[in-house]
Amino acid sequence: MSNVETVLFDFGGVFTVSPFHAVMEYAQGLGGDPELTLQSVFGEYSMDGDHPWHRLERGEMTLEAARDEILGISERQIGQAVDLYSILMAMASQPDKTVRQPMIDYATALRREGRRMAIITNNVREFKDAWRSMMPVDDLFDAVIDSSEVGLRKPHPDIYRMALDTMGVNDPARAVFLDDLEPNVEAARSVGMHGIRVDDDFAPALRALDALLGRSS
Repeated sequence: MSNVETVLFDFGGVFTVSPFHAVMEYAQGLGGDPELTLQSVFGEYSMDGDHPWHRLERGEMTLEAARDEILGISERQIGQAVDLYSILMAMASQPDKTVRQPMIDYATALRREGRRMAIITNNVREFKDAWRSMMPVDDLFDAVIDSSEVGLRKPHPDIYRMALDTMGVNDPARAVFLDDLEPNVEAARSVGMHGIRVDDDFAPALRALDALLGRSS
């Protein structure tokens, strides 16, 4: 009998193809080192810091203000002013940005079984209506922990603790978190939760989750 009773999911990169594929492709098109380009635009994504993108995802500034700051940061760091809006447009134009229907079907099956589920997402306040329209969020999940609404973002441990409190989970070992970024998965493990990395081939992650939940694949 499994002790895991609550399933927490990331959104982008789990229910959708990772948005960073489009971002990396755009950065490569600019020339230079794409990793440095991405770091100048999004900061170090394995930490929660003071970069404008991090502050944007914590709801501390507007998208327009973050764009202005990122233009200056990228010009100083890589010698080229990178327009955040251009990157976001490139992401939006990708044909593979749509949701992974098998993931939605899987979450729907869990819901029908009576599983308790929530989303923990690093997101931007201005994107709320768009991303929530991509799947039946309110029908599938008991709660949404949106970084831009709660003022915390992954991988800060407190956002995971907040999710556990919101879901009424007293023992972190009774919860599992799925994310496409390893630092976010490791942060969940650091507070005592189970963690599963979701790759482009997400079938192994679902098998690992089935095993934790005591389900038949």
